[in-house]
Amino acid sequence: MSRRPIQYWVIPAVAAVGLACGFVVRAQEPGAGQKVGQKLDEAAQDIKAGLRKAGESAKEQFGKAKSSVNNMTVESRVYGRIHWDKALNDAAIELSVGDDGVITLDGTVATAKAKARAVALTQETVGVTKVVDRLAVRPATTISTP
Repeated sequence: MSRRPIQYWVIPAVAAVGLACGFVVRAQEPGAGQKVGQKLDEAAQDIKAGLRKAGESAKEQFGKAKSSVNNMTVESRVYGRIHWDKALNDAAIELSVGDDGVITLDGTVATAKAKARAVALTQETVGVTKVVDRLAVRPATTISTP
């Protein structure tokens, strides 16, 4: 048997019922009817405000989660394109994803042509809006013969 989580609205609702019960006991006082009604209205307004705040918070958290998943998807698409490109086999490229599809490329590549290829592949990837190129071209190594 699994336990179901408490809904976020249950606690304020229980508190309102408790307040209402307390007011009913005091209802025999003169003018108590207006006081009870006023207190119930205030409790209802507090509950509504709490629910509104909880709803806004849930929407905000959903937006953050959605953005995070989208960034992971964009990053994996770019990574796959760069990783499987034969011209970039010996490249040491690190990716980072910023807001709204901005990709930053850091690392080193063998040639200027490989650098241009990495930037082009990244720019052409779905979901990428901007590429920040911080790639460096490794100096060519020469083999000296004695």
